[in-house]
Amino acid sequence: MFEPPVLVSASSYGASARLLDGDVRAVLFDLDGTLADTAPDLVAAVNKVRIDRGMPPGPYETLRLQASHGARGLIGSAFGVAPEDAAFASLRDAFLANYEAALCVRSQLFDGIPALLAALAERGLPWGIVTNKAARLTDPLVKLLGLADGAACVVSGDTTPHSKPHPAPLLYAAECIGIAPARIVYVGDDLRDIQAGKAAGMATVAAAYGYCGDSLAPAQWQADAVVERAGAIAPLVMPPA
Repeated sequence: MFEPPVLVSASSYGASARLLDGDVRAVLFDLDGTLADTAPDLVAAVNKVRIDRGMPPGPYETLRLQASHGARGLIGSAFGVAPEDAAFASLRDAFLANYEAALCVRSQLFDGIPALLAALAERGLPWGIVTNKAARLTDPLVKLLGLADGAACVVSGDTTPHSKPHPAPLLYAAECIGIAPARIVYVGDDLRDIQAGKAAGMATVAAAYGYCGDSLAPAQWQADAVVERAGAIAPLVMPPA
């Protein structure tokens, strides 16, 4: 069912790297690009903004790589507009309105995620979600994806005063589930996920199957492991049955 992971040399990463060999008490996941492929709905929302302004849709594969970067990344890629530009706010508001109206039309869990979450539950290992997506979008999306009942915690980008790469959301998640950060693995598909996990004292896994793109080289992020498919996560966090 599960695949072998790609282990990264972790000799200089500190004691947290040893968790991948044994005493893991919980697993936390990023949402977009890690648990769920939400790019189809995110790209549709930003392309509707383009179409409504008389522009052709942007290329899916280009915009898909920005799906983990929210409105900032998608608006920047679709329109070449930065947050400090005067046009950004109206474009962002239109994008968010489109997305909120069609939040989970084509979004779905990545292959291997349902089996992984079921295996974690069977072993009694709690899992949770820590995302930079705002709670007003996160909460309904988590329900629509069928994740709400199983998640031990859901921490959104506005749950704490800081979002990733600051460790605050991950530390808050650890507090919510009552498990020391040093016994938690965090899985994400962006460099900021790995930075946040390391800053929180957690072991980290880079999800190269997400929206990171070939040029961003997840193997260079200094995560404790890199996985090409979600099915490779289980051997990192669970001992053999």
